[in-house]
Amino acid sequence: MKRSITSGFLSIVSIKFLLIGLDFLSSPLLTRFLGKGYGDYAFLMSIFAIYMIFVSSGVGDGVRKYVAEERDRARWDEHVVGFYLRMAILLAAIGCLGLALAARAGIVTSLLGTSYRTYFYLLSLLVFTSQFREYTRRTLMGFGLERYSEPLVFLNKILFIAVGVGLAFLGYGVPGVLIGHMAGAVTTSIIGLVLINRTVSLRTALARIPPRDFPRRELFTFNALSIVLILCLTTLYQLDVIMLRMFTTTQETGYYKISLTIAEFLWIVPLALQNVLLHSTSNIWSNHDHERINALAARVTRYTLLFTLLLAVGIGMLAPVALPVIYPDEYIASYVPILLLLPGCVGFALARPVLAIGQGKGDLHVLIVSTGAAAIGNVVLNALLIPRYGMYGAAVATSLSYGFMFVFHIWSAKRIGFNPVAGARIPRVIFAGGVAAVPLGLLARFLGDSILSLVVIPPAGAALFFVAAILAGAIDADEVITFLEAVPGPIGAVGSTLRTKLDSVDDDRKADGNEIPDDASTEGERQTPEKRNVATEGDAATEGETVSSSDAHDRLNTIETKAERQNERIESQQQTIEKLIDELRRGR
Repeated sequence: MKRSITSGFLSIVSIKFLLIGLDFLSSPLLTRFLGKGYGDYAFLMSIFAIYMIFVSSGVGDGVRKYVAEERDRARWDEHVVGFYLRMAILLAAIGCLGLALAARAGIVTSLLGTSYRTYFYLLSLLVFTSQFREYTRRTLMGFGLERYSEPLVFLNKILFIAVGVGLAFLGYGVPGVLIGHMAGAVTTSIIGLVLINRTVSLRTALARIPPRDFPRRELFTFNALSIVLILCLTTLYQLDVIMLRMFTTTQETGYYKISLTIAEFLWIVPLALQNVLLHSTSNIWSNHDHERINALAARVTRYTLLFTLLLAVGIGMLAPVALPVIYPDEYIASYVPILLLLPGCVGFALARPVLAIGQGKGDLHVLIVSTGAAAIGNVVLNALLIPRYGMYGAAVATSLSYGFMFVFHIWSAKRIGFNPVAGARIPRVIFAGGVAAVPLGLLARFLGDSILSLVVIPPAGAALFFVAAILAGAIDADEVITFLEAVPGPIGAVGSTLRTKLDSVDDDRKADGNEIPDDASTEGERQTPEKRNVATEGDAATEGETVSSSDAHDRLNTIETKAERQNERIESQQQTIEKLIDELRRGR
């Protein structure tokens, strides 16, 4: 199961970009085809998301974590797959029956209205299909097969659009959209089970009971704690929609849902990192490699902040132009909630990878405390602000709660045993964002609300931010080349070419006697002759003034980062070799 973390991340994030593009295609169509029913659909899916936590969350996270661990036990993978498959079947049956009984007993009708009875019957079927869609995807991820799991997510979205949006267009309303969700889930579940069966026999895994020394208690505990953790996490971005629907109108709920959809575009990279880091760091934690965890956490935090700041600036400037183009004219009302949500979404984006690294260790108690505190704050703030300020109050409450998530999870990370902000160069990243925002804002003001701004500002903003980040020292040229090398196809070839040129430049410097010493700082400063003389003479006091403890810490992080990148390149090459061997064997 050796594979590069970078390759897994690229597999996930590339699909995430496609999914976001499809969301921007499907959501405007649904707002038009469902009309006022779009608010009911948003409310219904928020309820379903929270309900599925109890059915699916522990199963998905558990199988992903424990399959990834390379334990010295006979048939470990087979026993883990079978254990969670039996659990998935049982919980799906209970969840399906629970919703069907609620609809039949009249509970749904009395609380939500007669139309919701049909919705809940369909949701009960969706529980079963969604359970296996998530089980197959997470199992494939645990095996390091993101190249299969993520295209299945894309296929699920395509089928949903083709069937669900198509039925909505034909006048079948919300029930048609729910049928579209089921069509995608059934198809991808079948394909996913076939792919898993190629690695582990599902028939054998389901039938063979693990031995007595199999750590059932550990897996059950992780499952239960994961449910609590994901419940707290999900309420942060679903409860506001539910409460808004209860206190305001369906139409206002629809406006707010669109503002969430756009603001949460910031999470495309953090979500990909969260998905890949849980099972990727699980094995690192089991090997007690704390130095690698710290280096990885700092680098991930830095990259996440870089990307989310870039997107936040772009969305804030382009939203008033894009909203009337993508959605019906009245949805311009979503703009102010978007601006209110963006700062908090940046904080939540930073918290997601930190949360995943903590989950990888399996110590969920501290994570539950941190996430639970933010979730409680979210409930209280929404209850206070929604009745008075409607969707604006919901946006403020949610944004503040998202910000609390990052602060609380820095504390939880330190309690667990790693520090995601040490060496993350956060001041430099923020400085780079501010430097790039000024000319970008002037450009946006010059172009005004014309469609041309949608074409010009995104690439211009990316270029300005990229240059500012390099000049500010937020990212290094070597990091950019390493990332390009990990991308398949012609982009990877460009990265390899740049790597060759960079190495030749380094060789020339060494030949001239101007090589950078091993203890150079992250800023790339060379020691002056005076400093070298001071160090040689052993003047400890003067050296302590010249090289601070923070510089030494930065240098250590640089060495760790280089070692991590080299390790990932070796793993990526090994994965490529194993893939070629596997293809040759199948060809024979």
